[in-house]
Amino acid sequence: QVQLVESGGGSVQAGGSLRLSCAVSGIIFKEGGLAWFRQAPGKERESVATIDCHGSTMYSRAAQGRFVISRDNAKESFGLQMNSLKSDDTGVYYCAARDNCIFGDFTYWGRGAQVTVSS
Repeated sequence: QVQLVESGGGSVQAGGSLRLSCAVSGIIFKEGGLAWFRQAPGKERESVATIDCHGSTMYSRAAQGRFVISRDNAKESFGLQMNSLKSDDTGVYYCAARDNCIFGDFTYWGRGAQVTVSS
């Protein structure tokens, strides 16, 4: 059984920082691709950042330069460091994983962590 469990959400003022973590079990972690998505109120879920099994990363335009995705294969977990947060970053953040390193849909999902940024 695959499980992804997020932690680290919360409330912060604009300009502050938060770190999200996701503990993963049930897949061959070191071989898979990982990602963070978010869903703002009234909007569709969108990709924020991805990291493949080689450590290569990609970011949305909104996240570029402010967020950093990282993975720890030994601990089978990955994180999202969010800096210079803005009110537009408010939403539910989901961690996701897939079995393939680079290609394919993210088929495993966490339940989400609320991030609220107040201006």
